[in-house]
Amino acid sequence: MPSRIALIRRPSPRLAEGLVTHIERAPVDTGLAFEQWEGYVRALRAHGWETVEAAPAEDCPDGVFVEDTVVMFRNVALITRSGALSRRPETAAVEAELVRLGCSVNRVRGPGTLDGGDVLKIGDTVYVGQGGRTDGAGVRQLRAAFEPLGARVVAVPVRKVLHLKSAVTALPDSTVVGYEPLVDAPALFPRFLPVPEEPGGHVVLLGGGKLLMAASAPRTAELFSDLGYEPVLVDISEFEKLEGCVTCLSVRLRDLYT
Repeated sequence: MPSRIALIRRPSPRLAEGLVTHIERAPVDTGLAFEQWEGYVRALRAHGWETVEAAPAEDCPDGVFVEDTVVMFRNVALITRSGALSRRPETAAVEAELVRLGCSVNRVRGPGTLDGGDVLKIGDTVYVGQGGRTDGAGVRQLRAAFEPLGARVVAVPVRKVLHLKSAVTALPDSTVVGYEPLVDAPALFPRFLPVPEEPGGHVVLLGGGKLLMAASAPRTAELFSDLGYEPVLVDISEFEKLEGCVTCLSVRLRDLYT
C-alpha cells in the first residue's frame, strides 16, 4: 500500500531567533509554539498519518520547518542546499531518517541552492520557485534528479514571498490556490483560484477531501467548504510570525511502499 508518513521535527528552543525576510519581526512565544506544533502533529495523526520525527536540531532556530530540507518525488529524496547559510546544518538528520525509511537519496551540490518550500508538486508536474532561496542551478539539479523519473519541471518566479508555497498550494483536483497579491505569475498555472486571505493559500492534503489549513484563514475555509472540501483548522500563529505555514512543518511521504 502507498505510505501515509509525515516527517516532522520538534521546534528548537531557539525558535524565536528564526529568520524573517518579507515581514516585520514579531516576538515569538516558544512555549506556545511548541503547544501549537503538538496540535499540528495530533491533527496529522487523527487523519491517518504516521508521524516520524527527525532528530532535533536544537541549534537551528528554523529546523522545525522541515519541508525546506528535502524534496520528494516518488521514493527519491533530493536533499536541499538552502539559500540561507544558517539553515544548511538542518539537512543531516533528515537525510539519515530518509535513508532509514528506504528512500533513494540525492543531494543538491554547491554552488546551487534549493529550498523545499519552493517546490509544489501536482501529479507529475513539479513547479519550482526561483528568485529567493532557490537559484537557477538548484532548479537545474532538481530537473536532472526528477525528469528521468517522469517529472515535468516548471520554473516559476518568486519575488513577493519567501517561497513558492508561501504563495500557492493546490487542492485535490489540482486547482492552484493563492492570495493573488502575493502570486507573481498566476497565469502559469492551468487553473488558479484566488482566496481572500494570505494563509488561505496554504493547504496540506490529508486525504478524503480533508484540507489541513491555518485557523487564521476562516473565510477561505468557508470557501473550501462550499466547494465540497473539509477544512481541518490548526492554530500556527507563532510559526506564521516566522513566515511559516502548514506545509512547512512536515514532509508528506506518500509513495513509499510498506
